[in-house]
Amino acid sequence: MADPRFFAAAGPFTLRELATIAGAEIANGDEARRFVDVAPLGAAGPEDVSFLDNRRYLDAFRQSRAGACLVAPDAVKAAPSGMNLLIAKDPYRAYAKVAAAFHPPRAFEPGIHPAAHIGKDARIGEGCRIEAGAAIGARADIGRRCHIAANAVIGEGVAIGDDGWIGPGVSISHAVLGRRAIVHGGARIGQDGFGFALGPQGHLKVPQLGRVVIGDDVEIGANTTIDRGAGPDTVVGDGTKIDNLVQIAHNVRIGRGCVIVAQVGISGSTRIGDFVMLGGQAGLTGHLEIGDGAKVAAQAGVMRDIEPGVTVGGSPAVPQRQWLKGVALIERMTRKD
Repeated sequence: MADPRFFAAAGPFTLRELATIAGAEIANGDEARRFVDVAPLGAAGPEDVSFLDNRRYLDAFRQSRAGACLVAPDAVKAAPSGMNLLIAKDPYRAYAKVAAAFHPPRAFEPGIHPAAHIGKDARIGEGCRIEAGAAIGARADIGRRCHIAANAVIGEGVAIGDDGWIGPGVSISHAVLGRRAIVHGGARIGQDGFGFALGPQGHLKVPQLGRVVIGDDVEIGANTTIDRGAGPDTVVGDGTKIDNLVQIAHNVRIGRGCVIVAQVGISGSTRIGDFVMLGGQAGLTGHLEIGDGAKVAAQAGVMRDIEPGVTVGGSPAVPQRQWLKGVALIERMTRKD
């Protein structure tokens, strides 16, 4: 059961209602039976809905006391007796819809806190909430129904589209954000890119004259940093999801629907295509081309371009099959008899 102090509760929902929400089919069970919450397999009780999307949890599924479970068709035979089953091609995605129905985002009360600071000629859209300590710079443009949390700093001229959520302690400058942006606490967007003309007389700072341009439906994790461009913009495409503690350097261009996991570092002027996946702690050097649909394994060091659809791993990164063969060879060479 989710803690009601932090998560709004809706429901209960009948099995039939849950099937409609999830886009699932009822395999067996009472369509009128009501359920009150979602829970993991091991913690769920008779009034809870759970899910199975990984076969390594089959034993937990067989022993679960969940009243209902979202499962793929091939898991039906492993279900414990009496469990109501909702069949979905993608149980995890179906679960996301069900969990969101049980726990919708809390509605916030619009208004500007007296301890917030709103700069000259800033525009605040209808239905926004600006919390204590937030600072909105001059000429900033905040769309409708945005939530700017405590101590966030929105710089001069920054634009944020409708329905944005900017977390506590975030700073944003020299940036344009699309609709429904989510920026988690402590993120830094739009600061100087790391640009210097190096030389024995000293390292001369190069003015960073670009912006950060972020598309619609982008989520940016806590303490992630995205540098503004040196001349061309730094760009993050629609629907891209960025985890915590990611560094994106100046002039990087990221396509649509990418997934970038924690502690990834992307050096300047690298171009990343659509629907690319970067595993945790992967590092990409500058001026690379990463093709659409490419995948980079965790802790990989990418120093060369990657063709569309190719999966790479290791450091320096190579195609996955080659990398795995190399790992297996080293293990055999170092194995003790």
